[in-house]
Amino acid sequence: MQGKSEKIIFFAYTEYKYNLTVSLLGFILRNMKILNRYFTRQLVAIFIMLLLVLTGLAWMLQIMSMMKFLLNYGVELTSFLGLTLLMVPFIVSIIVPFVTFIAIIFVYNKLISDNEITVMAATGLSPKQIARPALILAAVLTVLHFALNIWIVPRTQSLFYSTQWNLRYGLAHMKLQESAFTQLSDGLVVYVDKVSGHDLSQVMLSDMRDEDAPITIFAEKGKLVSTARGLSIVMTNGALQANGDTLTTGTFDSFDMDLNVADKEGGDSFKVRRVSTGVLLRSVLDAPNEKQHKMVLAELCSRFLGPLMNLILAALCATILLRSSLLRRRASFAPALAVAGMAVVMSLFMSASNMIGSITQFLLLTLVILLALGGVLYVLCKK
Repeated sequence: MQGKSEKIIFFAYTEYKYNLTVSLLGFILRNMKILNRYFTRQLVAIFIMLLLVLTGLAWMLQIMSMMKFLLNYGVELTSFLGLTLLMVPFIVSIIVPFVTFIAIIFVYNKLISDNEITVMAATGLSPKQIARPALILAAVLTVLHFALNIWIVPRTQSLFYSTQWNLRYGLAHMKLQESAFTQLSDGLVVYVDKVSGHDLSQVMLSDMRDEDAPITIFAEKGKLVSTARGLSIVMTNGALQANGDTLTTGTFDSFDMDLNVADKEGGDSFKVRRVSTGVLLRSVLDAPNEKQHKMVLAELCSRFLGPLMNLILAALCATILLRSSLLRRRASFAPALAVAGMAVVMSLFMSASNMIGSITQFLLLTLVILLALGGVLYVLCKK
């Protein structure tokens, strides 16, 4: 009877211990869900606020830098603002890793200062569990950043440059004032007595762009014409005077003057930001020169490896803050140490991206970044 009683007591104790363990585990999991929602809500709120503020500031700086474009070319305000808005995706793609880092360091440092992290650690939560909301947010932002870099930014940049060219040199936006001198570019001035759409009356054109051979043209009528090169004025019934080694004068029934005011560097140069990712990948193998080859590789680093900085900076920030919070005396130096770590990591990444000269080096940099990410996560998850 005694042995049977001991077995009953043993099984009852085991069942009680099992139920207690299950209840405790359920309590911890419920609390983890609450904590994850609490952390995530704060991180997302701070991230969105910082992203809007910093993007707005960068957009305002872009507007100020392009104000000369608005004043010189007589572009409508709505068209100008629409043009600057096309730069917003590119701005966001640059600042997202920094905003992610700032949001994480702000939220977790506040929790450390309020001793909330200490209480969570005392209940048995590991740094990995506490850092999970930050890592999840960084992972989601990494995926969105990839989509932004690979598809959205190239399309908006291509649209930005084409819209800018049309606003500056397009026929629809070339406005000549009546009975006034209009400077189309340095050394090129046009006077028009009357303007009716694109038809001009009593035209005087002075072309001093070539100081050794200035040209002056008078014509009864003219018409603005758009070409692949830019704008031309087709003038009829006029006279021409050219000063070079000898003075040349003459009359004409019809004369086509290429204004040649388009910015050839901005219109025809190879700008990697506006090239689609598929074309950019093909350009790696058939780049016409070494300079363009390096430009393409640097842009590929920015598009494919840049989003990984969200994960690296998030893991680095969480590791430094949470591991330092266990050392009370060093916890106050954790934010400064995290900022220094972020500065070093981003400086090394940008320097390495600009120094890439071959596909082998690109693959090596990718391996180094993945190893660095794995090393930081190992330190964070280590018990």
